[in-house]
Amino acid sequence: MKRLRYLCLFLGWLCSMSATVLGDQLVMKNGDRLTGVIVKADASTLTFKSEYAGDLTVKTDVVLEIASEQPLHLTLKDGRTLVGKLVVKDGKVEVGQENARSVSLERTSVAVIRSASEQRAYEHSLHPRWFEFWNGYVDFGYSLTTGNIDTNTSTLGANFARETRRDKTTLYAAFINAKNKTNGVSTTTASAIRGGGRYEISLRKKLFGFGFADFEHNEIQLLDLRSVFGGGLGYSVIKNERTDLQAFGGGSFNHENYSTGRTRSAGEILVGQSLSHRLSDRLTLKERFQLFPNLTDTGEYRMTFDAGV
Repeated sequence: MKRLRYLCLFLGWLCSMSATVLGDQLVMKNGDRLTGVIVKADASTLTFKSEYAGDLTVKTDVVLEIASEQPLHLTLKDGRTLVGKLVVKDGKVEVGQENARSVSLERTSVAVIRSASEQRAYEHSLHPRWFEFWNGYVDFGYSLTTGNIDTNTSTLGANFARETRRDKTTLYAAFINAKNKTNGVSTTTASAIRGGGRYEISLRKKLFGFGFADFEHNEIQLLDLRSVFGGGLGYSVIKNERTDLQAFGGGSFNHENYSTGRTRSAGEILVGQSLSHRLSDRLTLKERFQLFPNLTDTGEYRMTFDAGV
């Protein structure tokens, strides 16, 4: 009896270890089998962690069968959510819910599948705190040349963005100062500061509304302060993990104060485009062009162009 008891304990331990080792399983259309942990899946791709193969991303349509050892979170196309271990086979999805009856579904009715940790991350991304999800850069440059003419140039740029699933906030600033010195006489050839902020909110899949505020000082133009407030609508021409190309239009109000005592105010039309393209994991190209035809003084216009890597 004592030996039998030890044998039963050993077999129970062996079974529990086998279940842990097996984990979630995928059967591919070509007959291959993968064992590991399902992270998430949608209509196009499935993300899977395997002990031996590492992180894998496979096309969902090449996965023939799925059997999970962990409870997964399912979001259906009609908006309902289910939680439980699932078995996918022959175009059907069987969800074994804890403390509830099993549910059988058509495979095509499932929109998204997430693991528990992935679901927590997704829910947090819907309601992030204000200081979360910020990323950006600050860069400084200085050049000096000497000879018959001495020149020195200083530049400073900054761009910070916070993007969630429904909105995007951007803060930016730029500064340039350049001087030439000839025969002991110093001349400023450039001295400008520009900064501001922009807020975008998603209205539909690719349509968004935006508002912005820009401020500028330019010593060469005798401009003490230009304040521009505006907004409009935009459309995401290309939007994926690597590239975000936008076209937008709207209107703005421009008020200018000059060191000569002159002031000027005008309504403006706004048309423009912006591009953000990720060249690598740590290298991103950003560019924005804006044209402001003047409505008060017809024929006059302003334009801005900013680019950086």
